Amino acid sequence: MMRRKVTIVGAGNVGGTTAQRLAEKDIADVVLVDLAVNMAKAKSLDILEAGPIYGYNARIVGTGDYEETVGSDVCVITAGIPRRPGMTRDQLLEVNTKVVASVARALGERSPKAVLLVVTNPLDAMTYLTYKVSGFPKERVMGMAGVLDASRFSAFVAMELGVSVENVQAMVIGGHVDMIPLPRYTKVAGIAVEELIKKERLDAVVRHTVEAGGEIVELLKTGSAYYAPSAAVVEMVEAILKDKKKILPATVLCQGEYGLRDIFIGVPAKLGVRGVEGIVELRLTEEEGVLLKKSAQVVKAQCETVDRLILQETK
Repeated sequence: MMRRKVTIVGAGNVGGTTAQRLAEKDIADVVLVDLAVNMAKAKSLDILEAGPIYGYNARIVGTGDYEETVGSDVCVITAGIPRRPGMTRDQLLEVNTKVVASVARALGERSPKAVLLVVTNPLDAMTYLTYKVSGFPKERVMGMAGVLDASRFSAFVAMELGVSVENVQAMVIGGHVDMIPLPRYTKVAGIAVEELIKKERLDAVVRHTVEAGGEIVELLKTGSAYYAPSAAVVEMVEAILKDKKKILPATVLCQGEYGLRDIFIGVPAKLGVRGVEGIVELRLTEEEGVLLKKSAQVVKAQCETVDRLILQETK
């Protein structure tokens, strides 16, 4: 039986840790691509050499070009720069648009049947960009954000209650920057979290979830989170490769769902071997609906900027 292949473009903290976690799952061979060729090769060798200890047989390759990526089943895009002190979101968007557009075209040409999974920020806009330049169907382009945000929510709920994280099922929707935790759809051993945590404390848990990414950036000073993001990527990749039909919050293209059209945003989606195999529409309260539409407006503005930048590039 031929082994599956996962390509990761960007061998930084998120990309390198994703490669490690995938190797340890032993569900696919991994190609790690980066313009910093020696870094990609070094991390790949390091992961490969841990195989005898952890007991995995995955083939790990580090490279600076895309030829090794041909025929990939899933391609993960982490390439780009993080937001730096003094940099506006528009500046970050402009820089990463050029990077992600180039990567998406290269991957699309070599692995036309792959599922493309975007991690680069601003995530919702970069997922939209990947969809536009790759020409892939909407089912095979998605972004990682909701799994990460839901994991953070689950972790803080478990801490608050002093229970196992395995008992918590959290749900979030919306754009990655201003995502919306949904306590009404968050359960602890099947019990609504609102029945277990008083409103004042639950509101604090929700705020902590929303601010979690920024908290890590503030502590690190020169970087951002990568352990939890890489774990979120691997959960999505595993759901796709194993055709799990797993419902996870993901950044996907809405075409009428939730009253939204032509926009990539975080909603619950069923992930399987064909990529996004369906969107689950939750019944939102009026307040939740307003927050989602507000989030969508922010994403829409970013996507309009992406369209302008693509147009400038093609002139």
